[in-house]
Order: sequence, then structure tokens, then C-alpha cells
Amino acid sequence: MRIGRLTLAAAALLLTATASVPAGAPLGQGERPGLSSDAYEPRTAGPRPPARRPAHEPPFGAFVGSWDTYIPQIGRYAQWLGDANLQVGHTYLAGNGWSDIEGDPVVLGLWSQWRLAEPSRMLVLGVPMLVPNEAHVSDGEVAKLLAQGSRGDFDGHFLKLARRLVALGGPDTVLTLGWEMNGTTYTHRCKPDPSAWKAYWRRIVGVMRSVPGQRFRFDFAPNRGLDAIPWTRCYPGDDVVDIIGMDSYDQPAGGTFDDYVREPYGLQDQVEFAARRGKPVSYPEWGLFRNGDNPEFVQRMVEWVRTHDTAYQTVTDYCPHGFFQCVGNPRSAARFKQLMSGSKGASAVSPTAPPTPTVPPVPAPSPVPASPRPTGTAAATGTVTATGTAAATGTTTATATATAAAVPTPGPTASPSRAATPARR
Repeated sequence: MRIGRLTLAAAALLLTATASVPAGAPLGQGERPGLSSDAYEPRTAGPRPPARRPAHEPPFGAFVGSWDTYIPQIGRYAQWLGDANLQVGHTYLAGNGWSDIEGDPVVLGLWSQWRLAEPSRMLVLGVPMLVPNEAHVSDGEVAKLLAQGSRGDFDGHFLKLARRLVALGGPDTVLTLGWEMNGTTYTHRCKPDPSAWKAYWRRIVGVMRSVPGQRFRFDFAPNRGLDAIPWTRCYPGDDVVDIIGMDSYDQPAGGTFDDYVREPYGLQDQVEFAARRGKPVSYPEWGLFRNGDNPEFVQRMVEWVRTHDTAYQTVTDYCPHGFFQCVGNPRSAARFKQLMSGSKGASAVSPTAPPTPTVPPVPAPSPVPASPRPTGTAAATGTVTATGTAAATGTTTATATATAAAVPTPGPTASPSRAATPARR
């Protein structure tokens, strides 16, 4: 299936006049030199900062699919967990072309409406830094693209994304920009040129923070462990990072949770690195993998996120990683339900709800596909109801009327920037 390029007249009118990059766009609010972490070594001498805290329930959710048609799954997931309060909605931008990075107004609009329906909710958006993002681009070409990005060649795309998010009601979105940069899966990887990668990250953050009304938080989220390069070599600076995340799957084969805690650049190093900088941690992706149905991993992971300064956690819930959409992990699913059923979630993420913007009308999404990796041609017209599901009940909370037809333009084969089976080493 191929992804259609949807256009939205109202959003286009809003954005066309402001699409240029402001001259001298800042590289970060409160600009100061990025704190170098190249010299950081795990297990440094001296007293460790406190890493554990009394058990608490950080905001949690699950990745169940990239597109707006998966929003109702959040309500069904909550019901499966005994009407638990899933406060985090997690989705990704596709990375096939630069128009994907700018964000589809339909998809972003409906996810933002879901966020606005409840003050304690959080929208987490995976944003690729380069395109095409899953095309096995060579290291040499990646280095050239990173150099272009650090010079500002791609600023306009991220400016459009920031303006679109603010206009559609997502000014406080958490952005996992260039996730898993220490690995080999994505074009936006760091190893081909760490210095250019860090400069490019800083430039993107500065451009997006230049947009009036934004309250974005930027989550630096590597793979757990060493992978292709120590993730500390990619860290761009405390002034341009708000959360220090980590994607943590149950691998390699034969690995134990204690191994994942103690390994170089593992879970313990993450929380210590973050504590030294006064930043919370997150777990945007976690789940089963190489060791099959493993309830002990589930138990230990939930305990870990509850006893550290965790901003949020979202389990990856499709096969082979998850529980709700994957019948192949019955023991882990039972343990997850035991741990999370009926959870009321964290206290409100923000003291007050963000101001409600004027949201351009959005057309209806295409019918929900059977896989969390949609591959179809989207087209929509007419008057619709936008299904922003309530966290515990899945009820509709927002409506929008579309007056303009969306004209599909065939694009490249879809890949929603979250591989069905993450490549791990």
C-alpha cells in the first residue's frame, strides 16, 4: 500500500505565509556551549548520585500504531487493563521524504485533539532527522547529509513541523528526535560524524524553539548499551535536551535484567548520567524480543521505571514485543495486566491544560488497516467526527468539520518510522 499526500486548505493558508526560516534562528534558548560528554565513562569514581526513589507511577502508555486511525486503540488498551489511565500517546512521523517530516495535518491534528481532551495527557512524537530514514544509506552519504543539516539546509522542514504542531494543538509535544541514533538502523544515526550530528540536533532544536507558543520537550533516546557507538558521544548538550531516554528491549538471547542494568551504557549508566544533569529519564520503547515470553523482564522493567525519576514510559505493543496485540506472550501479558490494571496514572503532567488553539478542520482518516504499519493510499472528504478517545473509556471527545477535499498523491512505499522488528545487535 502507498501513502497518499493529503492537503488541507485551512492549514495551508495558515502555514504558507510563515514557511521561511527566520534569519539568525537561535541554536537553543539560553544558548551556552553544549556540555561535552565525550569524556564521560560509565562507572566513574566518586559518589554516585541517588538513582532510586520511592515507587510511583509515571505517565504510561503504549505504541500501538503510527497513524491517526490507531487512536481508538488507546481506549481499547485502557479497557484491557481494567480501565487504566493511559496518559501517553506515542506515534511517529514517517521518514520517506521531507514532506513526512513536516507532518501530515490530518494525523497531527487528530493526535493533538486526543492530547487536548485531558490535561494530564502527553503526546510523544518520534521525529526522524534525515530522509529516507530506513533505506540502508551508506555511512559516507549519512555524513554528507549530517553536514548539510548542521549548515541549516533542512531548517525549513522542522520549522514547518513546529508551526504545524502549535497551530493544531500540540505545543507541548515531547519529541524523540533522531531516536536510536547510536545504532545502525536509521539514516539519522550518529556514528558517521558525531560532531555534525550534535551540531545538527542543536540546530533543529533552536529552529523549533523559535516558534511562538511552543513548549516542546526534546528527548534524547538511544538504544540501551554500546551498540554502534557510545551514546554519550552523541549527546548534544544540556541546553538542548530535556529528557534522557532509552529504548530497552529484552535482548540479547540469554541476557538477564541485571545484565541490562550493569552493562556499559545500560540502564544504570543512563539514570546516573541523567541525575548528574538534573534531568528525568524515559523509556519511549521497551518490550520483549530475543528471549521470548519473559514475565520476569516485564516485572523488572515496570519496577525499574517506577523507582527512578521517569518522565514517562511507553511499551511497544505489537509482535514480538508486546502483550495486548500479540497472543504469543501469554505469561508476560498476564504479568503486565497484574502490574498495570486499574492504574490511575500520574498526577497531571502540566499544572493547567495548554491553551486551546484555533484548530483547522480536518478530514476523516482512511479506514484502519490491519497492521500497525499502514501501507495504503489515504484520501478523505466531507464532514467527520474526530475520534479522540478518552484514556479509560475510549469515548469521543472532539469533533471537526472538513470543508475541503484531500487530494491523494501517490508516494513511496510507507514505512512509519518504526520498523516492525527493530534491528538490534
